Amino acid sequence: MATKVKLRQKGISGNRQSLYLDFYPAIPHPETGEPTRREFLGYYILNKPKTAIDKQHNKETLQLGEQIRQKRENYINKPEIYTGYEQEQLKIKEKGEQNFVAYFKMLADKRKASNHDNWVSAFNYLEKFTKGHLKFSDLTEKFCNDFKEYLLKVKSNRSDKTTLSQNSVVSYFNKLKAALKQAYKDGYLQSDLNGKIETVKPAETRRNFLTMEELNKLVKTECQNPLMKRAAIFSALTGLRFSDIKNLVWGELEYIKGNGHFIKFKQQKTKGIEMMPISEQAYKLLGKPKEPTDKVFEGLEYSAYQNKHLYQWIGAAGITKDITFHCFRHTFATLQLSKGTDIYTVSKMLGHRELKTTQVYAKIIDQSKRKAANKIKLNF
Repeated sequence: MATKVKLRQKGISGNRQSLYLDFYPAIPHPETGEPTRREFLGYYILNKPKTAIDKQHNKETLQLGEQIRQKRENYINKPEIYTGYEQEQLKIKEKGEQNFVAYFKMLADKRKASNHDNWVSAFNYLEKFTKGHLKFSDLTEKFCNDFKEYLLKVKSNRSDKTTLSQNSVVSYFNKLKAALKQAYKDGYLQSDLNGKIETVKPAETRRNFLTMEELNKLVKTECQNPLMKRAAIFSALTGLRFSDIKNLVWGELEYIKGNGHFIKFKQQKTKGIEMMPISEQAYKLLGKPKEPTDKVFEGLEYSAYQNKHLYQWIGAAGITKDITFHCFRHTFATLQLSKGTDIYTVSKMLGHRELKTTQVYAKIIDQSKRKAANKIKLNF
């Protein structure tokens, strides 16, 4: 009895229909050997296509699905007409016909938190550049370099008056490289295209920081927002980011006799608990302990209005540098290095994944040493 193969659709998230093959009678699953009647193709069509691009996507995807159905039916009922090599080439060709842009979106959807947002931003520029469709078989070094040039010149989605920052270009292009690397592992690409293309070099960023003298001036200067002042000084003493300080709860603080105060962090990757020591001065800034779930800096917000108090406080201390809240984290790093703390320890306390991220601060210290060396001038 010949096996009949039908192309069918199944509703999935995002107002889409996933294409699959329906076999009757059931056939052995290629991996488990168990009888199966379904084979999902990894393609989808939109339920209600609105744009011409969406309609074209549906048309091409259905045509491809029908081609696969016909070939699969021929293979099942007449396997003798295909050699092993031809079967492998058939699979390669089918994967090459799939839409890389849709694959990129699938990878983006798997990401979480801020990394997800960054992937989605990269996807938006890729979708605009490709008009939503690009076959894996059309991925070339030229395409990648053309996309790189596009990112360097395109207007930002946030403002049509400015282009993307250099570091945004670096981030978005690196997402393309990551997708190419994964596509090669998944068998959609026959060569490691990621390894053949050069990344974009990040721009040198200026990292302002406060000296010990300036930090002491701020401690003695009143701020119209005392909560913001305490949080900023706490950042300079611990190296914590604004978001970490804002979300810090009393249950994450612990005191170990003989070792002092610690903040407990859960590592996202390993799910293990990490203890970060903080100084006695930093702990005293926190005030009277409350319930474990209560926020330590309750009411702390990041806004233009709150930042105005920050700038006024810095100005009142006689400091003319352009200082943002994040500069207090920079201050922690540079002061630690200048006081002799080794770069590996500073890197760990800042939570950097790679040591090269922390080495930026080491360069700042070297520049400060050079300026100090040039201050003593004699009249020969």
